Order: sequence, then C-alpha cells, then structure tokens
Amino acid sequence: MKAPESLLVVWRQFDDFPMETLTKAWIFAQGGTKKQRDVETMKCHRQRYGITGNCFDLAIWLLDAFKEAGVEAYPIGDDLGTEDAHAAVVAVDEKGRRFLCDLGDQWLQPILIDGHDEAYTVAELAGFFPAATVQVKTTGTAVEVLYHRPNGKTSQQWYSAEPVSMTAFLEAAEFSQRHVYPKALVEVRLPYKDEIAHWEFEHWESFLSTSDGLFPDPPLGTLAEWVERLHEKTGFDRRFLKESLNLYKEMNQ
Repeated sequence: MKAPESLLVVWRQFDDFPMETLTKAWIFAQGGTKKQRDVETMKCHRQRYGITGNCFDLAIWLLDAFKEAGVEAYPIGDDLGTEDAHAAVVAVDEKGRRFLCDLGDQWLQPILIDGHDEAYTVAELAGFFPAATVQVKTTGTAVEVLYHRPNGKTSQQWYSAEPVSMTAFLEAAEFSQRHVYPKALVEVRLPYKDEIAHWEFEHWESFLSTSDGLFPDPPLGTLAEWVERLHEKTGFDRRFLKESLNLYKEMNQ
C-alpha cells in the first residue's frame, strides 16, 4: 500500500509542514480581493514567517511540487464549496496506480487507493497516520478511510477520487479562505519515542495523540504563553503568532 520513491521524494519535502488555519485568518484580515495564495506567495511566507496553511494551501502546494517532479497528480475534495470542505491530492505512479496524498489531515505518507491492485488490502495498517491504524475501502471513485485509535474508537473520512478541475478547485479554495471559522486549529507531526505523533491546538487547548494514548498539555492563561508554545511546536514567527491569535481572540469576544 506504500507509494514508490518517485512519489515519496516529493511528499517528504512537506514532512515538517503543519496544517493550520492561523494563516487563513491573518490573510483574511489584510483585505484585498483574493484570499487564496498562489504557490510563490506561500513559499515567500514560509521563508519569512515559517508558516504553511490549511488543507487547500497544502494541496495546491503539493500539486505544484508533483508537477515540478514530473509526477501526474490532481486535486480531489469532499464537500467542496461549503464551510465543511476538505481538500487533498491523488498522485499517480509510473504504473498508473493512484495514491491518496492528504497533508491537510497530516498523514505520514501517501496510501494506495486502487482496489484492483495486487498490493491493495483492506487490512488495518500502521505507519500511514499518526497514532492510528487505517483501513482503506475503495468502491468505484468513493474512498472510505477508517481510523482506529488506541482507545478503541474508530472515526471515518470519505473521499471522492474523481478528479476536480483546477478551476473548480481554486473556486472552492477561495470560498474556504473567505470563511474563517472562529476556532483556530493547528496540527503538527512530531517525533515521540519511536513513532511520529500528532500534536493539535484547537481553541486554546492542545494535546498530543500517540499510540500510547492522548496526552493533554497543561492549560495556559495568556496569549503570550500560547505564542511560545506554538512557536516551540511549529517554528512559526512569534509576531505572526501574536497577530493571528489576537484575531481569533477578537472573534470570540
């Protein structure tokens, strides 16, 4: 179910890229008519502030990297054009096999979604998603992913593997960037013992998800303390963190 090296060499360029909505609020507050950044702008922001973006930003960036590497890839999504939208990428290897590439949900690596391929299995697999085993069930263009957590809980994500035109995808991206949910979200893949765990900040709480279980961080009382914690986990510029967190704080007053 693992992708070949030709795909992984591109994917690994994004290993230290968090998924976050802080940039979304920060860009929105700056005004202007266009909210979805192009790849050149995202690269400049990454270099200057260390920031990345939400699932649309990451998908657009990953598509560009695959294109540069000569790898066929196309955007996919779920609930596009709504506030519940999720964006991802399908990359195609030299044999024509399709692999789901989802930086927005902070997967560890791409995974095969071609149900007819001899390497395909519906068994639970480790090493693809932080702190969970996954099952992939493909029926036609519908892809169901089941996440099995250490505490016995199972969650579910649906994807349509049907290609979305870049025009439609960018329209959905613009819609997403114009609708800022008032609860900030940051997700980071971090080393933990002999695995890669999943650290998450959401609405002034944070925790680490591991194969040993979920570990909440101590609560913090000030915005300055959150700036330091998020800087430690993400490497983002402190001034950017202060400005973007203040925006979310104002949304909830």
